[in-house]
Amino acid sequence: MLDLQTLLLFTGAVMLLLISPGPSMAFVLSHGFSCGWRGGMAAACAIAVADLILTVLTATGVTGLVAAWPPSFDIIRYSGALYLLWMAWKALGSRSPGQATAGEPLALTTVFTRALFNSLLNPKALLFFLVFLPQFVVPEKGHIAEQIMLLGAVLTLLAWMFHALLGAFGGVFQRLLSGNGRFSRLQPRVLASVLALLALRLAVMSRPA
Repeated sequence: MLDLQTLLLFTGAVMLLLISPGPSMAFVLSHGFSCGWRGGMAAACAIAVADLILTVLTATGVTGLVAAWPPSFDIIRYSGALYLLWMAWKALGSRSPGQATAGEPLALTTVFTRALFNSLLNPKALLFFLVFLPQFVVPEKGHIAEQIMLLGAVLTLLAWMFHALLGAFGGVFQRLLSGNGRFSRLQPRVLASVLALLALRLAVMSRPA
């Protein structure tokens, strides 16, 4: 459906966007740093699921309907900011900062859920999919919705691989410093600080013109 030139152009654009510092990068790195590579991988998988959900919503027109309702941007961003602040508070209250390194399913499920909602409660992510994917659609090549789904699948795969590497990178540092008592005390503070900064970013975010 998509010609090779369009696909290569899309892939290049996605890679440039991925290497630009953003909330997903910070989220994955911080959880890899605090929970080990499994935590980073759980966050990467959750972001991929969120990307697929946003792709489906864009292809079916739901994203456009939500974006067209003026209050939606503020409702989503304030909900996301409150959720991030709640996660920061939970991180500070954690009794065992490194518990996710042992691989308990509940801890990884928590990381997955956090990352999923962090992505879905970001109004700029919704607007990104609404604006970015259609730019690479060629109406002459077939159904627009199918092209959007294919582009979204490519984006999801690339983003998952990139975030998985980031999570592993954060896990390397976690493993190297895991025997350091000071690092163990620092872990929840670092994670809480990152989450609080992401919440602040959402709270002061202005709706794109």
